[in-house]
Amino acid sequence: MSRHVLVVCATVFLMAQGAFFRTAQADEQNRFITIGTGGPTGVYYPVGGAICRLINQSRRLHGIRCTVESTAGSLYNIKALHGGDFDFGIAQSDIQADASHGTGPFAQTGAVKDLRAVFSLHVEAFTVLARADAKIIDFDDLKGKRVNIGNPGSGARDAMERVMAAKGWTLNDFAQASELGAGQQGDALCQNQIDATVYSVGHPATTISDTAGACDTVLVDVAGPAIDRLLAENDFYSKTVIPGGLYYGNPDPVTTVCVGSTLMVSAATDPEIVYQLVKTVFENFNAFKRAHPALAALSKEDMVRGPFPVALHEGAQRYYRAAGLLGDGGGQGQIHNQRRSGEERR
Repeated sequence: MSRHVLVVCATVFLMAQGAFFRTAQADEQNRFITIGTGGPTGVYYPVGGAICRLINQSRRLHGIRCTVESTAGSLYNIKALHGGDFDFGIAQSDIQADASHGTGPFAQTGAVKDLRAVFSLHVEAFTVLARADAKIIDFDDLKGKRVNIGNPGSGARDAMERVMAAKGWTLNDFAQASELGAGQQGDALCQNQIDATVYSVGHPATTISDTAGACDTVLVDVAGPAIDRLLAENDFYSKTVIPGGLYYGNPDPVTTVCVGSTLMVSAATDPEIVYQLVKTVFENFNAFKRAHPALAALSKEDMVRGPFPVALHEGAQRYYRAAGLLGDGGGQGQIHNQRRSGEERR
């Protein structure tokens, strides 16, 4: 091998080695976070994606890189946060309450004490969608039908079990009870494999509009004395109305119950990371709200007010106080009646 070739090879090697060390150094300077969300057809996934997009667009300012992960939903996200698998996760307020009190799905494992809130997000309505030819008008008509009750670990499944318990129902009240995931239930409904399915979702929701556009479906009322008792006994639930005209074939408003959704984090997460995430979202607030129609009615005040069953993370508190959004008494979240303006908006 000639001396010239050796010099060229050595130069290329040194350049590659330099590029490797520059990349390694850049990675050391960057901090990586992951947000656990929900199914790709729901609202959690695009909301998490919107947060990550804003973080990544401004990473030269704070050195944080963000990725989003599709998951089974609220219960999974809280367990993953507690286990250290995610840095942030989105969860419904009812499942947050169970986690903080050691009730419901956390009765066996005990309360999760290391959860903290970052900010509140959209209202999630318990939504029952049925085939138009199944003759289902209200929730009681689900008796004797083929119903998808939601996949285990999802907010929809949790809400369905609470409503069933309020009515004194068991799975034997259905002709068939399936546990399909978010990506399967619409096809199953249109292919006449089930008569109805349940969601816990912010409206308008792509997963419902796609199904309503593919086959004749109707939204189902969830109301009555048993639901009134459920609302009275659980502060994290509130009555809401899904407006008429949001989905094809559904011109009339439908009454149901709803919960809030929250971006959660572990208490052990670096306060600077939480501060920078909140700062980035709130200083690009209009862009964030445009990420999904379910976010359009959000206000900064609502996002800070909750409801939260756990305390706000200290990094979030730091930003809110600096922005004048949190008084001296703030920081300890309290479950209260679901967002007073939520019903008015709907």
